[in-house]
Amino acid sequence: MIKKIFLTILLLGFLSPFLVLGYFLVQYDYDVSSLVDYKPATTTRIYDKNGDKIANLFDKKHRYYAPFDEIPPRAIEALIAIEDTTFFEHPGINIDAIFRAAIKVIKAGSAVEGASTITQQLVKNVLLTREKKLSRKIKEAIYALKLETFLTKEEILERYLNEIYYGHGYYGIKTAADGYFHKKLEDLTLKEIAILVGLPKAPSTYAPTKNYEISMGRANRVVSRMFTLGWVDEAQYEAALAENPEIFDDTLTQNKAPFIVDEVTRRMVANGMDDIKTGGYEIYTTIDLRLQKAAKDSLKYAYDLSLKRIEGYREKEEQRFEKDPEYKIFDINTTLLNGALVSLDSKSGDILALVGSVDYKKSSYNRATQGRRQPGSAFKPFIYQVAVDLGYSGATKLVDIAKTYEYEKNGEELKWQPRNYEKNYKGLISLRESLIHSRNLATINLVNEIGLRQLLNEFVKFGIKNLPPDLSISLGTISLSPLQLAKYYTSFANGGIQVEPHLINYVEQDGYRVYQKREKTKFITEPTQAFIMTSILRDVVDRGTGRRASAKGIELAGKTGTTNNNVDGWFAGYSPTIETIVWFGNDDNTPMYKKETGGRIAGPAFSNYYKNVLKLYPQIQRKFEIPEGIIEVVIDGKKEFFSEISKPPRVEAEVDPQEELLF
Repeated sequence: MIKKIFLTILLLGFLSPFLVLGYFLVQYDYDVSSLVDYKPATTTRIYDKNGDKIANLFDKKHRYYAPFDEIPPRAIEALIAIEDTTFFEHPGINIDAIFRAAIKVIKAGSAVEGASTITQQLVKNVLLTREKKLSRKIKEAIYALKLETFLTKEEILERYLNEIYYGHGYYGIKTAADGYFHKKLEDLTLKEIAILVGLPKAPSTYAPTKNYEISMGRANRVVSRMFTLGWVDEAQYEAALAENPEIFDDTLTQNKAPFIVDEVTRRMVANGMDDIKTGGYEIYTTIDLRLQKAAKDSLKYAYDLSLKRIEGYREKEEQRFEKDPEYKIFDINTTLLNGALVSLDSKSGDILALVGSVDYKKSSYNRATQGRRQPGSAFKPFIYQVAVDLGYSGATKLVDIAKTYEYEKNGEELKWQPRNYEKNYKGLISLRESLIHSRNLATINLVNEIGLRQLLNEFVKFGIKNLPPDLSISLGTISLSPLQLAKYYTSFANGGIQVEPHLINYVEQDGYRVYQKREKTKFITEPTQAFIMTSILRDVVDRGTGRRASAKGIELAGKTGTTNNNVDGWFAGYSPTIETIVWFGNDDNTPMYKKETGGRIAGPAFSNYYKNVLKLYPQIQRKFEIPEGIIEVVIDGKKEFFSEISKPPRVEAEVDPQEELLF
């Protein structure tokens, strides 16, 4: 009788694990498709033109994906050594390890711990919760057994090393290698690999950014285990123990140029790439990070100069008020003052730098691409280019006198009496001097002389839209963003060929190129005519309204722009290879201080930027090339440029009375 009872108990003890296993097999649908068809959300990376990373873009988890053949064999060995030595022998679970762990649990009377294979750890992280119950452990084992029937050992390792959390917000070994060490997987040392494979056991505790010494201790145990197994020799073992790798404590986004990241995101989404934060794109932009920093610093430099000047103005205003209580102090409000800068490669249209405000943290609104402001006199070169294309030259005389214009608006008769900034008149002035000194009246009379209708017809070639159909066009009363103005200015900077600005060179996903920029150009004028304009705009910088925009050691051309009541201040210009547009103004369209003109506030930013360009790229082209077909003539002691279209004035031949006439 006792024998039968003993045998029955023994049989039940033997069958109970199978009965429990059968129960769980029947009760649950063990779907492993999410691991078989593994497609995790992956981080998009944005790079500059030189391949330097600008930022990471991700949704909830920051993860780079590494295919199995990208993972170093040493990383596989280290992982197996410390986590699952019999990984390539077991079917997904390690029976011996389970029984050892079970005995410990029975003795301790606590929850199930340990004994998990790499396959089980992967299952636990993706398919199950982290609850410490026997039922979860059973499910984990079943899932692991099933998964190994669908995936090879290499595929399981690939998924594990891409899925597991490595601390500091890093998911996947490739992400952790980049984050902690700023290295590719192939460049990791044995000690760095050991640090990484030791992290998943307790990511917070072993994170080297938080607990460096503890992390090194864990890594040394990994290396020691590899040495014990004979997988590294003594020299490698000793070298790894002695190494203390440099650890970087970066933000997850590593965002070095937030305005670029925002603009890239907008453009990608507009092109239908809604998964930009999860699709694992590699976006290569046209940006030069060094020039981006130079642009940011230059904008801040000019902004600080303006604030300092305005503080000086304020003191003088108060002193004058003390002497004359009836004097009305000019209301100076600098809280809304801001600026923008965009710089292009003149020939390709590649955007090299783009800054949308003085301080992104205070205002992330991108005034370089989203803001629309009147360019004022910075628009005049387009009018003068039309004139030059029609045969005018820098020597052509323009009429600089006042005139009253009568017009009707909403049934009401109105008068317009424009004036020059200097409030004086020259009578007759050359076209060159008119643009150099930004003479409003001469420009208006030039528009009248060309004819408004013909001027608007000629403007079609530039592609500028929403032009005012009246004489106010002479003073730049059209709304443009700095980037739009930059596009139109390429026709001057690029020898008569307008180019479309580009921010993104190409985009790759999973090794395939999914986007490639397409250069778009438009013929505007002949190289000779564009050079005549450049020669005039160069004089604007050398001796005109743009003197504050000059930079020693490089030829620069450009035009200032100041709108009515000093609401906007611009400088738009270029060197032989790089074009740059700078804008300043108050965000609510109220006037800046009355002395803050385009040349005064925007010019210094332009100048400082090109000084930095020369420091960064001293080999850059510094002089404008004179195209074939240009005719140089000295008039009144000054050099003037002409062409077959803009012909030089006729000069009567002087007769030498002593010269004998021969028939």
